[in-house]
Amino acid sequence: MGGGVYDLRRLRLLHELSLRGTLAEVAEALHQSPSSVSQQLALLEREVGQPLLRKVGRRVRLTSAAEVLVEHTAAILDRLDRAAAELAGAEEKASGTMRVAIFQSAALAFTVQMLDHLQTHHPQLRVTVSQREPETALHQTWLRSFDLVIAEQYPGHAAPWHPELDRVGLTSDRLQLGVPDGWSDVGSIADCADRPWVMEPPGAASRHWAEQACRSAGFEPDVRFETADLQTHLALIEAGMAVAILPGLLQASTRARLRLLDLAGGPRRTVFTATRGSIAETPRVRACRAALAAAVSSADPS
Repeated sequence: MGGGVYDLRRLRLLHELSLRGTLAEVAEALHQSPSSVSQQLALLEREVGQPLLRKVGRRVRLTSAAEVLVEHTAAILDRLDRAAAELAGAEEKASGTMRVAIFQSAALAFTVQMLDHLQTHHPQLRVTVSQREPETALHQTWLRSFDLVIAEQYPGHAAPWHPELDRVGLTSDRLQLGVPDGWSDVGSIADCADRPWVMEPPGAASRHWAEQACRSAGFEPDVRFETADLQTHLALIEAGMAVAILPGLLQASTRARLRLLDLAGGPRRTVFTATRGSIAETPRVRACRAALAAAVSSADPS
């Protein structure tokens, strides 16, 4: 390899490429143009004195030299995170920007209370909140696109695991069957074998769990409606058009007119927060986790 010190910004682009897979995704994540990313990586190749990328069809792959650089860059970025965390910890106050990702039912239940707590106790902390599906948000937090994610895990279905992320349990809520008020003949999930269902799209953990619950009851659900918007689930149930499995957090944050039926075994969904281990002890992360804990204590997810 060439001598000298390599540009950290260009090293980070190479690191991002190893994680995201394409120049276009790197450009989008870092708010640059693909041509700019390509030019910066070409300059890095010149600095290193060895090829870093090779074309495979329309994509590029990292060479062995690039993989060596990526490994060391990951360690450097982690050390920089930890250095920033130590400096922030010395100040003992939460400041800067905190990027939070949260899924819908948790957002409805906790966002306002969390932000109110932070404005009161940590007015110098700027917080951005984005709604994301948990599986995606965990990956994006690992990629440094978010600083903290509120995610979920269904019974017997482990959430995606990234060893670099620090997980802390937040709460759990009960999973129940939601049916229209007028369907008095429905007393259990088995009675819904010939009823229309609303579920989240395929690939969502909640969808897989709900399908398995139906199959355990002896039938394949007739899924007529697919949407990630749980408010739409409630609207369809209230209108007498569908049944669904609903989490307690959603029920606690709404006043929907429907009947809730217990499921066998009293299953509960786990809600947790995750952040990169290198920033887990920073004042801003601790402040957000404390604010979420306060929001949970004022809610009733049962």
